[in-house]
Amino acid sequence: MLFRCPVLLLLASLLWTQVPLSSTGRILVYPVDGSHWLNMNIVLKELHQRGHELTVVRSSTSWYIPEKTAHYTSLTIAITHASHLENPEFMASFLKRNIDIRRGEGSILSFIALQQETINLLEEAHRASAEMVRIILEDKRLVKKLRDTNYELFLTDPGFGGGVVLGAYLGLPIVLNVRWITNGEGHFAIAPSPLSYIPTIGSEVTDKMTFKNKLKNLLHYGIGQYIDHITTRPLYQGVISEFIDPDASIYSLIQGADLWLMRVDFVFEFPRPTMPNVVYMGGFQCKASKPLPADLEKFVQSSGEHGVVVMSLGTFLGSLGPEISEIIASAFARLPQKVVWRNLGPKPSTAGNNTLILDWLPQNDLLGHPKTKAFITHGGTNGIYEAIYHGIPVLGIPLMFDQFDNMVRLQARGVAEVLEVTALDVDTLTQALKDILDEKKPYRKNMRRMSQLHHDTPLKPMDTAIFWLEYVMRHKGAAHLRTESYKLPWYKYHNVDVFALVLGIVMVLGLLFSMTCRVLINLLKRKVKVKQQ
Repeated sequence: MLFRCPVLLLLASLLWTQVPLSSTGRILVYPVDGSHWLNMNIVLKELHQRGHELTVVRSSTSWYIPEKTAHYTSLTIAITHASHLENPEFMASFLKRNIDIRRGEGSILSFIALQQETINLLEEAHRASAEMVRIILEDKRLVKKLRDTNYELFLTDPGFGGGVVLGAYLGLPIVLNVRWITNGEGHFAIAPSPLSYIPTIGSEVTDKMTFKNKLKNLLHYGIGQYIDHITTRPLYQGVISEFIDPDASIYSLIQGADLWLMRVDFVFEFPRPTMPNVVYMGGFQCKASKPLPADLEKFVQSSGEHGVVVMSLGTFLGSLGPEISEIIASAFARLPQKVVWRNLGPKPSTAGNNTLILDWLPQNDLLGHPKTKAFITHGGTNGIYEAIYHGIPVLGIPLMFDQFDNMVRLQARGVAEVLEVTALDVDTLTQALKDILDEKKPYRKNMRRMSQLHHDTPLKPMDTAIFWLEYVMRHKGAAHLRTESYKLPWYKYHNVDVFALVLGIVMVLGLLFSMTCRVLINLLKRKVKVKQQ
C-alpha cells in the first residue's frame, strides 16, 4: 500500500533521513554568584528539561549556588575565603557606605570616593576569580577529569573572567550568558561603539546626548578603561600567561567566545551596532504568572478598585535601613492602594493597615496579577524585564552598579519615574507614586505598548537561547559567525597603518611637486636673466 503512493513514500524517506535539530550533550557551566546566578540557573533548568547533562563549577563559599540539586552535578572548588560579592553582610554594608557617600552629591570628593569604593570591590572580586581558576588549573587530576568527560560546550558568565580562562584552556566552544563583562557592557568588546550615541556604564545618559552628556559619557568610558587596564587585566594575566598564551589577555579571551547570549531586548536597550554571533534573549527569565497563595490573594483582592503596589529591592538587599524604611512606610500609608512590600528589617512604626510586609514575595506572580498597578524597584534587570513582560509601570529607586543606567532607559521610554534614595522624603515619594498610579498620565499606556513589543517575537527568548546553545553544540563552535577583528592590533583595527601610508604618499608627492616647482622657477629665472643680459 505504501509503495503505491509515491507521496507517502517520499514523506517516509524524508522523515527517516531527517537529522534531528536537537541532541543532548554534556555542558560545563562556570557561573557568577549572586543575582547573575538567578539568570543562569533559569537557563540550566531549561537545558536539563531538554535532556542535557550539566556540570556546574562553584566555590565552596558560594552564596547562592547550591551544591546538591536535581538538575545539575556540582563541582565544588575549595577556597580559603569568600569573595565580598558572595557575602550578603558585606554587600549590605557596601550599599550603606555608598548611600552615605552619595549624600554629598555634587562634590568632586564624593564622586572620587564612590568610584574608589566600586574599584576596591571589583578588584577584590576579580582577584578571587583569578585565584579560583588558578586552583583549578594547578590541579592536574581535576583538569584530566574535565578533559576526559568530553564536554561539548562551555557556558559561562564573563562578568568575572575565571570561567572564560578555564573554557579557553580546555579548548571548548564557549558561549557567554552576558550583559556585563569584566570592564563594562559586553557590546563594547566586539561591536563598533561610538561614544557619541552609545552610553557607557555609569554615565546615566541616553542615546540622545548633549555636548555635556558626551563629556560625561567619555569620562565614564575612561574610568572603565582605567579599571580594565590597571586593575582587571593584570589580575588575570599571570594565570593566562602561565597556562594559555603570554600574548593573550582576559579581554581577548572574552572577545574570542563563539557565541554571546545577550540578556538584552531593544525594547528596553538603546539601539546600537551589533555582530552576527550576538543573540538577544532579553526577558528570557519571564513567564506567565501563577495563582498567589490563598492568604496573599485575599489581601490583594481586598484592594478593590484601587489595586496593589508591589515593592522589592532584589537579591542583594532586603532593607534600606530604619530611617529610609520609615519614610517609605509613611508614604505607603497615605495611599488608597494596598501595598505588598518585601522588607527584611524591623517593621516600621509608620506602616499603615494597607501595607503587608513580607520576608519574601512571589514577585513575578504579583506583577502578573490583574490588581497590580505599580512596581517599586531598585532597577535590577530581572525585576525590570518582569515589569515589562507584565506591563506594569515602574518607580525606580536605584542603589548601585548598573541600576542607575537601567532606570535611565525606562525613564527615556516614558514608563518610569526615578527617585534618588539619598533625597527621599515622604511628600516626594507619595507624589511620585500618585503620578505613576494616575491613569491620565502616560506611564501605564507606554508600558503596555512596551510589553506588546516585547511579546511580539517569532520565538520566545528562552527558545532562542536554547536553539543557539544547541546550534553551537551541533557544529562544535560558531567561528563562522565571529569576526576576527579582535586579533588585530589597534593601529590595524583603526586603519592607522593605511592612513599613515596614504599620508606618506601624499607628503612625498607634495614634496616632489614642491621640488619640481622650485626647479622650474629657478630655470625660468635663469632664462629671464639671460635675456636681460
